[in-house]
Amino acid sequence: MEIPKFKEFLGEQKNDKFRLVIVTDEPEQAKTFHTADRLQQEAKKLGWDYYLYKLTGGYTSYTDGVRRLHNKDDEKGFVVSSKDTIAIFRGSVVRRDSWMDLISTLEKSGICCINSRYSIEVCTDKYRTALKLAEFGLKQPKQALISDKEKALETFEKLETDFPVILKTLRGSKGVGVLYVESKIALDSIVQLVNKQDEDADLLIQEYIKTDYDVRALVLGGKVIATMKRPVVKGDFRSNVSQGSKPTSLKLTELEMEHCLKASKAVNGLWTAVDFIPSKDRKNEPPFFIEVNSSPGTEGMEEATNENISKQVIEHFADKRNWVKTAEEVGYKEVVHINPFGEIVAKFDTGNSGMNVIHGTDVKVNNGTVSWKFEDKTYKAKLERKEKISVGGLRDYDEERPVVIFNVEFGGTIYKNVEFTIDDREDRTHILLERDFMNRLNVMVNPSRKYIVSTPYTIDKK
Repeated sequence: MEIPKFKEFLGEQKNDKFRLVIVTDEPEQAKTFHTADRLQQEAKKLGWDYYLYKLTGGYTSYTDGVRRLHNKDDEKGFVVSSKDTIAIFRGSVVRRDSWMDLISTLEKSGICCINSRYSIEVCTDKYRTALKLAEFGLKQPKQALISDKEKALETFEKLETDFPVILKTLRGSKGVGVLYVESKIALDSIVQLVNKQDEDADLLIQEYIKTDYDVRALVLGGKVIATMKRPVVKGDFRSNVSQGSKPTSLKLTELEMEHCLKASKAVNGLWTAVDFIPSKDRKNEPPFFIEVNSSPGTEGMEEATNENISKQVIEHFADKRNWVKTAEEVGYKEVVHINPFGEIVAKFDTGNSGMNVIHGTDVKVNNGTVSWKFEDKTYKAKLERKEKISVGGLRDYDEERPVVIFNVEFGGTIYKNVEFTIDDREDRTHILLERDFMNRLNVMVNPSRKYIVSTPYTIDKK
């Protein structure tokens, strides 16, 4: 028998051929998609299939259990699946709700999305970002939401700061939608102008912190992989590369690195760019965080650091253990369907790291067959094996149980070859589901609710 390689045995191999989708909507006249192109190059080196999906004119199809993404005039499309597909979303996806809904569709299909819809929505709303950063105790410039356009000056006074201030639209990137305001007259005029153009536009007023540069840190999988210093553009107050800033590499202090990781975690990002203004005492004083970007570009960072950022991103997700999928919320009790029993109330038990359990009494094993009683009926199934189970709680002992296999239907999907042990659960929920199976279902349990996905047609047991 051929012995597997050690890394393959551990499931750490990076030789699997995955499928990469970049979702974007850049202008048709754009000559290149730098970040998309660089990611494609690195994916091709690993033998991956690649698809640049343009949202305008694009559509999805689902036939015979297979989901495809189609660009305009591409009837064949590109197959995506939870088994082998990674989807990376560029910033343009936020321009339309229907485009954001595509993320939800792919998430529900179990595809690893970079980043999740939740993370993207937080990052593209500067006020929501500020609230999440505050929850994690991260330092930010003084800021306030202008909820009443007629009272912008009153909002400014509550900041307890001086002019100039920064005025931002809640949505915007690459320095667009960021205004430098030098006086009360200018603030009032600009707010009126914005209100006239779009009366529903939300505005954030923010303390101006004078600096010669700001810092961008790329965070990937809970690690800072690259950092650059972005000098303020001459004659401007912004430091965006898109506005002409010439970045250079910069080494973070331990304190800055720690807080950058917290900022990325605050928005629940897998791959993010964290922007901050460093303190005067970088070693001992935390920085001022400006924003977190859920759709980082690679061009400026690769030029500043001479590092192959795109390669690091692709190689990171070449390890399937780094895939994170957005779980569907379920109640702690739901109805599942198992032949031959029909619909049964099951308990999702996050504390159960052992095996799934099905109720049975009068259990007998004979010639490779298991028989038992379930609600006054006798059932038989093939004995797969016997499993030693550590029974916790008040019982606290070890016992040997037979293992049987059934197909389980939940939420419209059939999960085949699910293993169960048999135990007397007469006074408890007749089906107990464990963590590994929950991971297979890609679900997250809400401990305060029952029947979020299903409807209890059967009698609810204790």
